Amino acid sequence: MGTEARAYDNPQLLPTEPTPVVDLAKTFTSLQKENLVKELETFEAETGWRLRVLTQFEQTPGRAVIPFWNLDKKSVVLVADGKGGNILSFAVGDDFYPLLPRTFWIELQTRFGNQYFVRDNGEDQAITQALASVEGCLRKGGCSVVPGLPQEQWILTLVTSVIGGIICGFSGRPRKEGQVFAWQWALLFSPLWGMLFLSFGLGPVLVRTTEWLPIFRNVAGFSIGFLGAFLSYFLNSPSAPEPEA
Repeated sequence: MGTEARAYDNPQLLPTEPTPVVDLAKTFTSLQKENLVKELETFEAETGWRLRVLTQFEQTPGRAVIPFWNLDKKSVVLVADGKGGNILSFAVGDDFYPLLPRTFWIELQTRFGNQYFVRDNGEDQAITQALASVEGCLRKGGCSVVPGLPQEQWILTLVTSVIGGIICGFSGRPRKEGQVFAWQWALLFSPLWGMLFLSFGLGPVLVRTTEWLPIFRNVAGFSIGFLGAFLSYFLNSPSAPEPEA
């Protein structure tokens, strides 16, 4: 805490020339930094949105970046600090929130700044891919969630789809003689299996990607879960179901 307090306003760490990227942690090569500077300057000229990057480790310029970059409501600062568990944080201007809500920035931080992503891809990719998501969403008028479907998130949607199918299959199994499918019971449990399949299975996929393959796989997972649970009744009951009392 003491070190952070002494470095809270440390303008001498900032360069003398204006630049949208202050790389104190030396995260980028000279060519990477040059390309990123050009990209952010071009994006600002085309859209008016000001994206800034600060990498730091032991020391930070703190609030000195506010006058250095003339930060306003159309500015966002991505801070990458390798000391914490999640390397990314964002200082977001108020004008961003109608297009990119607070939940967007939380998801952006957790997706690209976590230790596993940084370990597999590097800090430079964590920064550039996070910026690419922001730029892409701003160009198309905003996003409620971060585009793209990470593998671990898709697996979770597949699991919930399969569980939804199993619940639907169990609830629809015949309960009286001559009945093929118990629609009443399936409808009774529809809030549960519908939530698992539609809200948690298909919903996160549809809002993050237009690819048909994960959608097809989740529908197939629901169908397999449904058939497995539904047909198990007939496999375990060779005789006709007993009539209700």
